[in-house]
Amino acid sequence: MSDPSHKNQIKDKIKLLPNEPGVYQYFDKHNTIIYIGKAKNLKKRVSSYFNKSHDNLKTEILVRKIYSIQHIVVETEEDALLLENNLIKKYKPKYNILLKDDKTYPWICVSNENFPRVFLTRNVVKDGSIYYGPYTSTSMVRALLDLIHRIFKLRSCRLKLTKDNIDDGKFKICLEYHINNCYGPCEGYYSEENYNQDIQRVKHILNGNLGEVLEYLQSTMIKLSIELRFEEANEFKQKFNLLNNYKSRSTVVSSKIKDVDVFSVDADEKSGYVNFIKVKNGAIIQSYTSEYRKKLDESLEEIIEKGIIDIRQRFFSLAREILIPIEIDLSLENVKFIIPQIGDKKKLLDLSNRNVKYYKLEQKKARSLKNPEIKTDRLLEKIRKDLQLRVLPRHIECFDNSNIQGHYAVAACVVFKNGKPSKKEYRHFNIKTVEGPNDFASMEEIIYRRYHRLIQEDQPLPDVIVIDGGKGQLSAAVKILRDLEIINKVCVIGLAKRLEEIFFPGDPIPLYLDKKSETLRVIQHLRDEAHRFGISFHRNQRSKGFISSELDGITGVGPKTKEALLSHFKSVNAIKSASLDHIQDVIGNVKGKLIFRYFNK
Repeated sequence: MSDPSHKNQIKDKIKLLPNEPGVYQYFDKHNTIIYIGKAKNLKKRVSSYFNKSHDNLKTEILVRKIYSIQHIVVETEEDALLLENNLIKKYKPKYNILLKDDKTYPWICVSNENFPRVFLTRNVVKDGSIYYGPYTSTSMVRALLDLIHRIFKLRSCRLKLTKDNIDDGKFKICLEYHINNCYGPCEGYYSEENYNQDIQRVKHILNGNLGEVLEYLQSTMIKLSIELRFEEANEFKQKFNLLNNYKSRSTVVSSKIKDVDVFSVDADEKSGYVNFIKVKNGAIIQSYTSEYRKKLDESLEEIIEKGIIDIRQRFFSLAREILIPIEIDLSLENVKFIIPQIGDKKKLLDLSNRNVKYYKLEQKKARSLKNPEIKTDRLLEKIRKDLQLRVLPRHIECFDNSNIQGHYAVAACVVFKNGKPSKKEYRHFNIKTVEGPNDFASMEEIIYRRYHRLIQEDQPLPDVIVIDGGKGQLSAAVKILRDLEIINKVCVIGLAKRLEEIFFPGDPIPLYLDKKSETLRVIQHLRDEAHRFGISFHRNQRSKGFISSELDGITGVGPKTKEALLSHFKSVNAIKSASLDHIQDVIGNVKGKLIFRYFNK
C-alpha cells in the first residue's frame, strides 16, 4: 500500500460499493486473498478500514497490505454470514480465524423413515433424509422446531415404527402422548397417512412456502371458533401469527444442490457483463464478473455464450450443470443447461443476476468518476431524445415572473450548462414597461430584453428555453422570439406547474414525462432555481422599497445620509434600536438627533 496510485484506486473502489449486505475480500499485491469479511452495509464496513487509525497492530498491517478489493452482494445479513463462512473455509485467508470443521451451523433434518422425525443436527449424512439450512442461529432453529412440534405433535422417539411392529403391539405410548405432545403413532392412534400430511406441511414451512400451512391453521381456527372451543382456537391463532411473521430460508446454501455453475448476463451500450457463481457441495465458494467490450452490438445470448466458455476455462470448472437466465445456442459435452423457474436454483440465479447488475452500475460510476463528460453526454442525449431536439441541450435557460398584484414586478433567468446550474450567468430583471399584474406582457418584455441583447452582443443563444408557465406564457415568449427572427434557432417549451405538463409551440397536447425521468428532474431543477432566484430578488426589491419609504419620511434626511445609515446598520430595525450616541457617531449630531427623535416619538 505504499504506492499512492493504489491508495487512490482503493478509494475509488470504495465510492462504488453498494449500501447492501454482502461479503468483501481483500487481496494483496500477489492477488492472494488475505482477508474475507461480512457486512450489513458493504460501503460503510469497508470504508471503516481506511477512514481511521487502528489500535490493533495486526489490523493496521492488514490495511497496509490490501492491494485490491472484491465483493459479493447478497440478500440479507444472515446470508452474508453464511457466505463468509463458506469462503473462509475454501481459501483460508491469512488474517481470518480458520474454521476447522463443517459443524459450524445447525441444520434441520426430516429423517428418511416411517413416521419421519424432525430434529436439529450439525451433521449432514447422505442417508436419504432431507436437510434444511444451514441457519445462523441455534436459538432460532430451536424456536422453529418448537413451533413445528406444537402445531403438528410429531414424535421425538427413535423407535422403528414399521407397520409390522405397530400391528404386533411392540411399543407402548409414553409420557409425550399423555401430556398432549404426540398423537401416539407407536400404538396406531394416528395413521401414517395423516402423519405424512403433517410432514408435508412441515416441509412447506421449511421451504418457505407458508401459504398452504397458514390456510390450514386459519381454517382450523375458524372451525374451532364455530364449535365454541375458544381456547384451542386462540392457540391456533397464535400459531398462525407466529408462522405468518416467520422467514426461514437462506439463499446462499442448500444441501440439495451439489456442483453447479451459475451464469447471468447484462449489457449497456458499449459493454456486456457476465457474472459467474461457483457452487460446490451446496455452498457458494466463488463469485466473479467479467466485462466484454462490444464490437458488433452483440446480443445477450452471444455475450453469455462467450462468458461461459471464457470463465469456465479460466477457473478450470468441470461442473456438469449450468444455471442460466435465457435460452442459448451452446452445447458442451456432458453438460446440462437449466433455466430454473422456482426453488433454490432460481434463488441462486437471482443472486447472480443481482451481482451482475451491481457490477454494471459500478463500472458506469467508475467511468463517470474518471471522465465526467460520459455521464453528462448520456444525460444530455436522454434529454434530447425525450424532448425531440435536433442538438444536445448543452445550454438551457429558464424564465420566471414574480409580483404582488403588479407591485415590485421582477423576473429571473437561470442558465444551465451541461445539465448543471451556471450561477454566474443568472440574470434578474425589474419589469419596466408593464403596469399592473400582467404575466404575459411581463414575459414578452424579459424575453425581448434578454435575447435582443444577446443578438446585439453577438453572444451564443441557448439550445432550449424553458418558460415557467402554461400555454399563455409560452405563446408570449414565442411571439417575441418570432419578432427577433430566432424562433427557428432555439427550442422553446412551457412547463405547467399543476401536472408537470410540458407544452410545445403550436401543439395543444402536452407531453407527460415519467415522474422518475432524468429529463423531468433537470427541467424541475431549472424551474425551481428560476423560482428561488426570482423570489429572492423580489424579496430584496420589496425590502428596499419599504426601507426607502420609512427613511424618506424623515425631513432633512437625504440619499447620502440614508446610504451611510444602511451601510453601517444594515437594516431599519437596527437603526430604530440604536442609541443616540451611536447614530450621531455615524451621521453627525444634527441629523443624528433627527433620526433618533423620529424613531423614538
